[in-house]
Amino acid sequence: MTVRAERTIRQMSVEEFERIAKLVERESDAVRLEFIDGRIGIKGTTDGDHAEIIRWLQKRCIQARPDLWLYAGGEIGLLVEAYRQGRAKPDAVLAPEKTFVGQGDWADPARVLMVVEVTSYDGDTHRRDRKEKPAAYAAKGIPIYLLVDRDHRTVTVHSDPAAEGYGYRQVADFGKKIMIPGPVSIELDTEELTEFVR
Repeated sequence: MTVRAERTIRQMSVEEFERIAKLVERESDAVRLEFIDGRIGIKGTTDGDHAEIIRWLQKRCIQARPDLWLYAGGEIGLLVEAYRQGRAKPDAVLAPEKTFVGQGDWADPARVLMVVEVTSYDGDTHRRDRKEKPAAYAAKGIPIYLLVDRDHRTVTVHSDPAAEGYGYRQVADFGKKIMIPGPVSIELDTEELTEFVR
């Protein structure tokens, strides 16, 4: 007769994650923590090309939509996933000015029009930026998820959010034009992005 031991692994609570994230971010500017799909994710420091891509996008957003602001650099933490069980720090968030006044460390994304991620050269990029984050952002009803994918040299616009994910996706290679649909309504000429990949 064989005795089989069973272990129960308790999932970390959102409150526990928030305490850990606050401690880590207090100690290091180089690390940002996220909590998506019940797992802690680590976003390390970005490189110069990553920063230039965000600068490029900020400039286009300001030119096309001066009524909005692209909050960049992981400044904004968002409550994501069903029942606000996830915590994400996008590379950039497009929203009306003063959207985050009084919101604290993790903001309600109700007024967010677009979230942006630029892929990093790490092992978690595929799971995090191409699978988990689009699902979490769509579940919260964020209208647009823009992924600048340096590995594939593409820009992907996800739109038409639903509980099961984004219903529409369009992809353009770096160097081509792509339209971000309403409510953002910005056309991006991605030619300059060819300079920011290695």
